[in-house]
Amino acid sequence: MGDLLRIDLTTRTSAQETVPPELIKELIGPKGIGTYYLRNEVGPEVDPLSPQAKLIFVSGPMAGTAMLGSNRYSLYYVSPLTNGYGECYAGGNVAPQFAKTGFKVVIVEGQADAPVYLEISEAGVEFHSAADLWGLDAFETEDKILERTAHKRAQACVIGPAGEKLVRFACVNNDYWHQLGRGGPGAVFGSKNLKGIVWHGDQKVEVARPDDFKALVRDMVERSKDDPGVAAYQRGGTLNMVRTMNGANAFPTRYWRKGTVDGFEKISVETMLEKHGTRTEVCPPCVMKCVKHNFVFEGRHKGLECEGPEYETAYVFGGLCEIVDFAEIMWLNDICDRLGVDTITAGNLCALAIEASHRGLIDEKMEFGDPDCVAEFLRKMALREGIGDVWAEGVLRVEKEIPELKGVAVHCKGMEPAGYEPRVMKGMGLGFAVTARGACHLRATMYKPELMGLTDPRAWEDKAPVYCDWEDRLTIMDCLIYCRFYRDLVTWPYITQVVNATVGTDYTEEDLHRVANRIVTMTHDFNAARGIGRESETLPEWVTDKPMEDENGYDLPQSELAAMVAHYYRIRGWAEPAEVA
Repeated sequence: MGDLLRIDLTTRTSAQETVPPELIKELIGPKGIGTYYLRNEVGPEVDPLSPQAKLIFVSGPMAGTAMLGSNRYSLYYVSPLTNGYGECYAGGNVAPQFAKTGFKVVIVEGQADAPVYLEISEAGVEFHSAADLWGLDAFETEDKILERTAHKRAQACVIGPAGEKLVRFACVNNDYWHQLGRGGPGAVFGSKNLKGIVWHGDQKVEVARPDDFKALVRDMVERSKDDPGVAAYQRGGTLNMVRTMNGANAFPTRYWRKGTVDGFEKISVETMLEKHGTRTEVCPPCVMKCVKHNFVFEGRHKGLECEGPEYETAYVFGGLCEIVDFAEIMWLNDICDRLGVDTITAGNLCALAIEASHRGLIDEKMEFGDPDCVAEFLRKMALREGIGDVWAEGVLRVEKEIPELKGVAVHCKGMEPAGYEPRVMKGMGLGFAVTARGACHLRATMYKPELMGLTDPRAWEDKAPVYCDWEDRLTIMDCLIYCRFYRDLVTWPYITQVVNATVGTDYTEEDLHRVANRIVTMTHDFNAARGIGRESETLPEWVTDKPMEDENGYDLPQSELAAMVAHYYRIRGWAEPAEVA
């Protein structure tokens, strides 16, 4: 049996291959290996929604083990949203079943002639008709696929109607509320007539040095017991950031005008715990217990329940759209999950539509603070109805159709930022600009060292070295795969030991910096080959030329952003972009 499964949807055939051992040694795991296959097998001319595009799933070498925070799987693809490098990671319960199939890599290519879903196990792949599932929402699809699967521990990832309709920010759902979310992987599924994948297996997962690995697991367990960060996640999950970011004047509000929303307490952890019957859940094995399952007990959404909202969903609807009502944000969260769209992009587009409405650029009458108009716009985009058909194409298309929004629409490479105001936290501005998949907050989570005081958020001169160090370490985390929330526990000395115990290498910290730099460079080169170069690594005038409208009037001049990017290029060893005077 090989450890790479290649599936051709066009011919409904499969083949097994072996991932070269030297590739594992050189690139460790998912981020490195997935990027390698994407770069080598998908040419710069390939349309992300064509049969030639590929979905490259990679299982982490720790998935299915006892290591805390290892319950994640990954996907690499050409993003329909940006036309560049795409990567996603998701928790839930898929990762252990993926790992137990015995396959490290699963590559899906071609296009089925009718809707299908795949069943992947240690025996290979089975093709099943999804004709009767086409059109169902993501929750209904997941339920029906799992009902039809004999294996009791099977898990599935699926798309909703937005993926079927090739909405360029459609996501892939598993466990209802976990997503391969950013950059439109759900649209790639839909373009291939692929409704979902069910995973199950009984293969044992083994690491290279079991005794060393067990000792490292025990060490992590012990260190996590009294860790304040762990305690914070256990209490409030990511929603803790609502109060933190408002306190820092960095909670993007009223479409990137201000850094604080009035009445943010109504969408805070305290409101969640007091009014919504919060039940804590977990992606085992994990001690963070960050998953918060909430309920609506009164009002027009009585009976609604969902996991979350997570911080990013609270930021787009509560901040950018100014809907300061926890139950209403839960409702909008539920609409996105069932239809299958990324809440960050979808919420940003809704807020941009409100801005466009205020400027008289669209016929839709929309207002900040109105959940009904936002819900209706979400549905129009996800189902490509009316004005939603253009907006379903993403912000780059919107700018072409409504040129007055060019420079107003906040994005990088066609992807909107997460909830961290770059005029307040300039390291986040650097991260939004240089990340290969677009304006992403997760490749270095630069907000963490800025909030911790490791670097002054308002200064720009020292940002690139700090950013590179964090990006290197988190790149190695994505090669294992670790959940981001373990970043404070997974220090450089510790992660070096984990890599060596897991893969069987003898790397030093310096070696891992070189590995990380090679991987980050591959993502950069992939974009450059597709015409996404230095000119794309900036932020719009709305951010760089327009100070925030609250009392501090913080700004991020284009000259400072360009200087940070130039410094970043020098550290990475890339051809240096011209600095702006």
